[in-house]
Amino acid sequence: MITTLPAASDASSFASLPHFNRPTYLMCPPEWYDVDYVINPWMAGNLHQPSRDIAFMQWKNLYQELQRIADVRLLHARQGAPDMVFVAHAALVQHGVAAMSSFAHPQRQAEERHVRQWLEDAGFLLWATPRETSFEGEGDALFDANGGHLWAAHGVRTCKISHRHVASAWHSPVTSLHLVDPRFYHLDLCFAPLSGGYLLYFPEAFDVASLKKIEGAYAAEKRIAVSEMEATQFACNVINAGQEILMGAVETDLAKRLMKLGFDVTELELSEFQRGGGSAKALALRLSDMEVTHGVAVAGLAAQV
Repeated sequence: MITTLPAASDASSFASLPHFNRPTYLMCPPEWYDVDYVINPWMAGNLHQPSRDIAFMQWKNLYQELQRIADVRLLHARQGAPDMVFVAHAALVQHGVAAMSSFAHPQRQAEERHVRQWLEDAGFLLWATPRETSFEGEGDALFDANGGHLWAAHGVRTCKISHRHVASAWHSPVTSLHLVDPRFYHLDLCFAPLSGGYLLYFPEAFDVASLKKIEGAYAAEKRIAVSEMEATQFACNVINAGQEILMGAVETDLAKRLMKLGFDVTELELSEFQRGGGSAKALALRLSDMEVTHGVAVAGLAAQV
């Protein structure tokens, strides 16, 4: 059943939904994490290669760093759902409303009911996605820094038809982008709206028409383009809260480039999760509103404009 939501202007209708005063995320420990199958190019050649002990150590480091800048809630891991650790793919959240994913591959569909139950128990209003309309949460759709506009991608894994349906959960305008490189099958692998109106992205992941849309929305001085080498090291799959950026280690000067813009960057070793196709962003589902998550301590960024 599809939930009918009140108009965005009717604030009283959302008063009872969860609201957070500081950045808040949901994470899921890698208790059962492994590469048990191949459903994306990063998994190829990595079947059962991740070390569970190393993966847990890497995840714990990210968890502790995220706790430093945000509140972190935990979702219980489930046997038989090895990709559940990539909890950001399970939903898209804003204003206490969670648009639930409808995973394209059967291997990940078992995750849906567990995340749905957690969000429902936490008081979120759920917006269902029909099974025939594949949609994979923050993997496929991301709000801009102020939460007023939704960017969504389609390509090898997600239906364009899902974009309008998902955006309707918040009566939000949405811009559809076409992904053309199978390595970047999720938007969060090649596109990251940052605080201060910046954008971290890999231009070659998009078709020409999509690049025009991106360039029309973000001024040249606000666009931070990454190279193919950086993109394949998951440079765009970052967690951003205010001036803070948590990201997997990248073997270039990208962190320094971001710091010159006023960001405080923490690089972490997340290699075991990259074998499965995700990095920092995929491991944490944002629960707080974008205005709260990105609006924290941005004075340093404003000074750079």
